[in-house]
Amino acid sequence: MKTVKQIGASGQISLGKEFAGRTVVVDSREPGVWVIKTAQTIPDSELWLHQPEAAARLDRAMAAMDQPPISADLDALEQHLGML
Repeated sequence: MKTVKQIGASGQISLGKEFAGRTVVVDSREPGVWVIKTAQTIPDSELWLHQPEAAARLDRAMAAMDQPPISADLDALEQHLGML
């Protein structure tokens, strides 16, 4: 569907209320030709979560949450860690 929009005096284009608050990517293919696509962005501080190694660690952690807890020998652990 093609829609004609006017660029306002402040340089803005209104896409309509259905896109309010959404992030878009504007791709300039050539002078006067723009392709506008909705997008989701990842903050820089969270980008590490999407790296393969971190994602795999998170997947393992989430899977472990479904397992019942097991008892631990805390005395042996302290001894192993040299805390006694």
